[in-house]
Amino acid sequence: MSLINEEQKLTNLFDGTEWNLYDSKILDLSAGAPDPDLLQHCVDIFRQATEHSLHPDKKSNSSLLFQYGPKSGLYEVRLQIAKYFTHMYGSEVKCEDLFITCGATQGLNVILSTLVDLNGYIFVDEITYMSALDVIRQFSSMHIIPIKLSEDGTDLEDLEKHLKEYVYKAQKKQFWGMYYTIPIFHNPTGVLFSPTTCKGLIKLARKYDILITCDDVYNILNYNDENCTKRLLSYDNKRDKDYRGHVVSNGSFSKIISPGIRLGWFEVPRRIKDILECSGIIDSAGCLNNYTSGIVASLFELGLAQTHINRMYETYKERMLATLSTLKKELPVGCKMSHPEGGQFIWITLEKGCSASEFLKVCMEEERIFFLIGTVFTVIPERASNCFRLSIAFYNTDKLEEAVKRMCRCLRKYLKNTKNEIVLNRGGTKIG
Repeated sequence: MSLINEEQKLTNLFDGTEWNLYDSKILDLSAGAPDPDLLQHCVDIFRQATEHSLHPDKKSNSSLLFQYGPKSGLYEVRLQIAKYFTHMYGSEVKCEDLFITCGATQGLNVILSTLVDLNGYIFVDEITYMSALDVIRQFSSMHIIPIKLSEDGTDLEDLEKHLKEYVYKAQKKQFWGMYYTIPIFHNPTGVLFSPTTCKGLIKLARKYDILITCDDVYNILNYNDENCTKRLLSYDNKRDKDYRGHVVSNGSFSKIISPGIRLGWFEVPRRIKDILECSGIIDSAGCLNNYTSGIVASLFELGLAQTHINRMYETYKERMLATLSTLKKELPVGCKMSHPEGGQFIWITLEKGCSASEFLKVCMEEERIFFLIGTVFTVIPERASNCFRLSIAFYNTDKLEEAVKRMCRCLRKYLKNTKNEIVLNRGGTKIG
């Protein structure tokens, strides 16, 4: 490999790969990214919001959006976020509990570097968000422990068993351990954690004094109910006698406004916010995304964000329902699919003995359809080698329905060939 950097002149995250979303020759069902038809509306609304947000700075000659920002973010920004999500969640979000970030993935990195002992234990669902695993693995001295996942969420008995085994007293950081999860429309499985599971998680977090970090990026993408599902943070009730604050809600606008703006927020208890504000990167640079957050505040103040988010919601809902409907008709017998009530992803499980990796090769060769195989979502790959994830985010309903039909046609052929191989290896007679 050359030791000299070479400029590739890429235009987006997916450019330069064999599964480029913008390549019309491929149907890429891997990425949870909005398509150009959704993002085109950002051009006009961000122009309006930018003019609105910069006008006071120009009038007063203060140019505060271009200055180092307050550590947790401008009050006006946090106020607008708090107002909107208080309305959407149906429960109060306080602006003093918010902390501006550059999105959920960067937020996770900040949490790991500031709050968790570097020799600590990170508990994750046995199937979880692959990029979160990548971030955690970069903290090579930390230990990753997979926890069983059921249709109701975390296997509480399995989690407590491991908490008992590994608990110790952190010396230099606030927490010896952390549980990372996506409790609402889990990525990749689509699971929605039950109230019983959420209550149990809070009890365990308090008992063993661990941090729970929730990726709360799909909360308002609920397609089966007018009201948002109660987030895990709300179960950590400040009025409880044993409350100390064990949950961080890690939010992002990437799924509901635009991934390119790189803007998110924490909703955190007091003791955690104090630590974040004293961290080196925050103490030196201030707000992690001062300029863009100011523009997004205007986006909400003008009512433009609300309209855009609703458009994204309705589009994703239509795409999810259409994809689920087609899968129910086309998925071969013996294969299983999740039935998410929200979010962007559907989890497919093939029959035992089948390989999602081998099927992907066939699908790419014969249909030019790409998806993410289950092994990238696990600490122990063997647990999901016959699984894969589909995303409904990027294509319109017609293309999604076409992709699912072609994929299932290819899957039927693959399953038949796989069964024939098994039979022949056992000395039997070939089928059909």
